Amino acid sequence: QVQPVESGGGLVQAGGSLRLSCEVSGSVFRIRATAWYRQVPGNQRELVAAIASGGTTNYADSVKGRFTISEDNAKKTLYLQMNSLKPEDTAVYYCYSPLSPWGQGTRVTVFS
Repeated sequence: QVQPVESGGGLVQAGGSLRLSCEVSGSVFRIRATAWYRQVPGNQRELVAAIASGGTTNYADSVKGRFTISEDNAKKTLYLQMNSLKPEDTAVYYCYSPLSPWGQGTRVTVFS
């Protein structure tokens, strides 16, 4: 089954950093992931960052200046570099591909 596979989450102290990675597996063709979302239980999934094919990026106001979305075409991988993490960044992070269902996500927990 074609599905994004996220990794890189974990437990980190406030002010720390994590880098999330995402590959879309299960297809003989490269399926590009284009965005990161996050979800806290009881809340809707929210867009964190997106990247267009030309490289233009877009960020939620809450993460601007702290998070960076990027992609490595050779490795077929989407990344989210998260710096200066805050407890309110705690969530399950999902990468999004318009041509596949949601993956399992990767959990990020930030403690103060």
